[in-house]
Order: sequence, then C-alpha cells, then structure tokens
Amino acid sequence: MSTPVHDDPLSRERSHLAASRSALRAMREDVESLDITDVTANWVNAAVLESQIEQRIKALADLSETPLFFGRLDYLHAPGAEQAEGGEGERFYVGRRHVHDADGDPMVIDWRAPVSQPFYRASKKDPQDVSLRRRFGYTGGDLTAYEDEHLLDPAEAATTSRLLQQEIERPRVGPMRDIVATIQPEQDEIVRAGLAGSVCVQGGPGTGKTAVGLHRVAYLLYAHRERLARTGTLVIGPNRSFLHYIEQVLPALGELTVRQATVDDLVAHVEVRGTDEARTAVIKGDARMAEVLRRALYSHVAPPTEGVVVVRGSRRWRVPVYELEEIVRELLARDIRYGAAREALPQRVAHAVLVQMERAGEAPDDRVQNAVARNAAVKALVKSVWPQVDPAKLVLRLLTDADFLAEHAEGVLTEDEQKAVLWVKPARSVKSAKWSPADAVLIDEATDLIERTHSLGHVVLDEAQDLSPMQYRAVGRRCTTGSATVLGDLAQGTTPWATRSWAEALGHLGKGEAVVEELTAGFRVPTDVIAYASRLLPHIAPGLTPVASIRENPGFFDIRTAADGSADVVAACRELLEREGSVGLIAADARVPELAAALAAAGIGHVGPGEETTHATRLTLVPASLAKGLEYDYVVLDEPQAVVDGEPDERTGLRRLYVALTRAVSGLIVTHGTGLPPQLA
Repeated sequence: MSTPVHDDPLSRERSHLAASRSALRAMREDVESLDITDVTANWVNAAVLESQIEQRIKALADLSETPLFFGRLDYLHAPGAEQAEGGEGERFYVGRRHVHDADGDPMVIDWRAPVSQPFYRASKKDPQDVSLRRRFGYTGGDLTAYEDEHLLDPAEAATTSRLLQQEIERPRVGPMRDIVATIQPEQDEIVRAGLAGSVCVQGGPGTGKTAVGLHRVAYLLYAHRERLARTGTLVIGPNRSFLHYIEQVLPALGELTVRQATVDDLVAHVEVRGTDEARTAVIKGDARMAEVLRRALYSHVAPPTEGVVVVRGSRRWRVPVYELEEIVRELLARDIRYGAAREALPQRVAHAVLVQMERAGEAPDDRVQNAVARNAAVKALVKSVWPQVDPAKLVLRLLTDADFLAEHAEGVLTEDEQKAVLWVKPARSVKSAKWSPADAVLIDEATDLIERTHSLGHVVLDEAQDLSPMQYRAVGRRCTTGSATVLGDLAQGTTPWATRSWAEALGHLGKGEAVVEELTAGFRVPTDVIAYASRLLPHIAPGLTPVASIRENPGFFDIRTAADGSADVVAACRELLEREGSVGLIAADARVPELAAALAAAGIGHVGPGEETTHATRLTLVPASLAKGLEYDYVVLDEPQAVVDGEPDERTGLRRLYVALTRAVSGLIVTHGTGLPPQLA
C-alpha cells in the first residue's frame, strides 16, 4: 500500500519546490509586464529603467539544473521574537535567492539573509534556536533525497552530512559553480564580515578561498546594495582563463553587475608589446619605483623667476616673485595630486590679485577671480612654473634617459639597478615603444600622481601572492575609500617578485589594518594528493600550515614511469576519461605542443584553459603557467621536473609544481620519463 502524499516528507518537499518555482515564474512575469511609459520623464530615464528591469528579469531566471533551495531550518521560536515558553517557531527554506508567493509570504529565503545564517553555523553545541536542519539532495534539478539533523536532540550524535560530502565531491564539467549549499562555519564568518573592514584569506589548495571571496561579494551586495550600487565592486583575477572559469558564479547567485578584470586590464594606458627579464621586472615592480616617479614628476615644478603682471582695463596688478614663491611652496607642502595643484595655482594667483583690488577699494566677485585665473599672463606663469606632464612620456624618459633616471633614483636605486631598468634601444615615442606589463604599472602610478584614481566600494583580489609591490599599489588605488578581500596562498607564489608575507603585501595595498584569516581545511583535494604535494612546503613556504583534507573519499593517486614518453601520457588521459567528470592534462609550457600533437594523433579531442568543456570533450590541455586557480576532477601531470626547470629559479619552479599537483579534485596520475624532483622523495 502506497504512502499518502501528505505523509511522505519527500513528496511534500517536492510539492514545495514546484510551488516555489511557480512563484518565481510569477515574480518574473510581474516584472516583464511592467509598463513604464507613464513613469519616465525622458528617454534617458526610460533607458535606465529598462536596463534595470532587464537586469531584474535575468536575476529572477529559474535555472533548471540549479536547485532553487538546498536546505530547511525549523526554528523552535520565531526568529527575533522573545523565546518565551510555548512560543511558536517558524520554518524557512534556504536557497540562492528570495522567492515569495502572491501574498508576499516567503517561499524561499535568500542564503544571505540573517535568518539563514544558522544553516551554516548552528551546531549541537550552539543550536542557535534551530530544532531541525534539513539538507536536500538533487539529481540535476530534481529533488531526490533529504537528510535531517536534530540539533536539540541530545540522543542524536553529531555526524558528517552524507549529502554535504556528496555535494563537495560531485564531479564537475565546465566553469566553477557556487558553494552556497556547502559553506562551512569558518568560511561563513569570512563571507559575512562587514563591508567597512578589509580581509585577507590565506588558503592552501582546495580550501575554497576563491569561492569564499566570490560569495563575500554576493553577500556584501545583498547587505549593502544601495551603497555598492553607487561605488561599485570589482573582482580581480590573475588571467583571462581564470576569470572565464569563475564568471558564472555570481550570475548564478543573481548578481549581474560585478565587473571582472585582471591587473593588466586596470593599467592598460598603453599597448603592451614587450617583456622584461626577470631581474628587470623585479626592480620595476619594487615599491621604491614610486619614489623615483614622484621625484621625476615634481622635478618639472620650477620656482618662479619674476613676478606676474595682470592687466584689467586701465589698471595693472602685480604679484611679486616672493609671493608667487610662497604660493608654490604652499601647494607643494599640501601633498595633493600634481594635476590638482596645477589647477589650484592660477586660482591662488588670482586670489592674490583680488586682495590687491579689495585694498584699492574695488569689490570683485568670483567671476572676476575666474577671469584673472584665465588671464594670458597667469596662464604663461602656470605653463612655466607647473607645466602639464604626460605620465607615459614621463616613464618613457625615465627608462631611456640615463642622466634623468640617475638624478631621480639617486639614493633609491643602485647604479646596477638603474642599468637594469634602462632600455637598451630607446623608443622614439610613446606609441612606438614596446611597453612591458611592468612598464604599464609604472605609467598607472604616474597617472595617479597626477590625477587621483577613482575608488570603488569593494575590491576582491584573487591569487594575490603573485603581485609585485607596484601592482599592489595599483589595486590599492582602486579601493582607497573602500574595502578589499585579498585571497591567496604564499606557497603558490610563482613570480620572481611573489610576496614574502601578507603583512608586507597589505602594506603596499594600503590595507595594513586588514584581518588575516587562514583556511587549512581542504574540501577539494584528496588526502593522498595533498599529502604528496605538501612534501614541497618546507622548500617553498616553511612557515605555512599544511592543508588537511577533510574528505571521506581518499581519491585516486598514482605515480607512473612514462617509458614510451607521450604515448604513456595519452594512455593515462584515456584511462581517466573513462571516469565521470573533467580531466586536465598539465604540462610544462614547452611540452604542450608535443602533447597536443600526440592527443590529436590518438583521436582525443581537447580544449585549452578558458575554453568551455562539454560532456563530449572533457579534456583540457593546460600549460603549467596557466594552471593556477583551475580545478579538474582528474589530472594527469606530465614530467614534474620539466615544470620545475621551466621557471627562472628552483624555488619558483617548485612553487609552480605545487600548484600543478593540487589541481585535482578526485584523482591524480603523475607521469615522468626523467627522474622526479628530489624534494618529492
């Protein structure tokens, strides 16, 4: 005899899911049916409103493969009410976005709402007035299972959630997905940290630091939407492949307005066509270059050599040279931007003239002061004393004129360092110059010295350990009046200028007061894999705590000698493609063409990092230099020693290897024809 629907919990939950989907569809239809013809004053207002409505419709999209809710909370008392005996509790379904019925009553509560917080933080020791926490299991978009945790029942032992573990270990194909159903208490604390303070998250491979940063953005947009709508938010990643990998996370959470960029995008004042040797790039990225640029810029300010005479009608007004000198000294002492001081200079001179006019019995107003400031004699004075400076031309002169560089780098850079940054072949113009990425950052610094960079409300900086001090300064300029979330792993620093400590990095960023949090629980990397990779830590980051995998599934790990070279690598890929999930073949950059040819000869299709995988093509061929931040269910790592040898020095090479070893979520095969690095012994 079948169980009646009203007595079957799973059927009731499925009915609530169906009703919630209908309610969401009605919410979207309500927005689609809005008529704005009578509420807009002009076409500009209409365009803005239409754009807002379009964004709202997109945010209310019901993604068939994405569960509308993933949990339920049964409170003992109504949240916010006095917990008096006999008080009536409430039930809330926790999901990715708020859904209400026709009467406005909530069907699903946004995971970011305060009432949802106990879903992530309540425990047997601290139930937070939650009597029952229910997790739901889905297959595709269909609700197929549930799991209950009675937090107030002393007889029920605390256990690891099977559904939670399955969700963490679920195979993936395609871009990164959100983790709203699996956020852990220590992650939730960071996600819900206030907007006013900056946070730095040190997290080893698989600890979820990137996901935490993205969910923090989503939470801040929920809690401070009006403010961040005015000031803006920005996510900064290391490269385009990484940004493509994470770009669907925030839209899946209903947030469509967050800009994503690389540091190179931020400083794109010139076309980058050149490269620097490692030593040169390190010097150009050193924070001392900021002082060299400041000196070079302000060397253009020349003390006035004679007074200025302003003719108005039949009267002549003279500002003596000593008074002009005092005005220039005051502007220099104010420590304002070069361009702002230049704009203030004619107004200061005009004010001095107005003082003389008033002493002579005249009554000039603001219009007279502005007219004096635009006087030809005053303009000529400003041009000679405080000339306009083009930031790119300033940097070009520093990098091509040895005497100019020596004058302004004296006591800051050594003679050898000056020789290292000078161009061997000087460029004739800004357009013809072969600028390097480090040069573009110098131009951005010079631009900010002249005119203040616009500050955003919040910036998320991922893979931050790879930035130079000058790059940190470039990012810091974008959030001088806002806050930042800095994400990274010191052990994964793979640039010659990689940061040595978060205190140093945060100082360059201008966020020295930021709280540093460390995530050490590994959710994504299997135990055997992370234990093997952690053999490198004493050689690359001695002070860091190794990641401890908390996964119940030990994963798959194997080390194989590739006697037949590429053929054995292809065989390992074919073996892993028989399993469910995505596969990454990671190799030293120089070996990628050979492996691509071998895969093609074997008839195995593959894509490059940043390209979309499909169920038909699940293999990605990844140069080691682009592996950072990416994850695959299974990884074949080709020739670890070649990965190390592909970097300028051994420490950087070992860090690159550490990154490559920790990209696997479910299994790793290491293939090598030559010997393994001794640090892995």
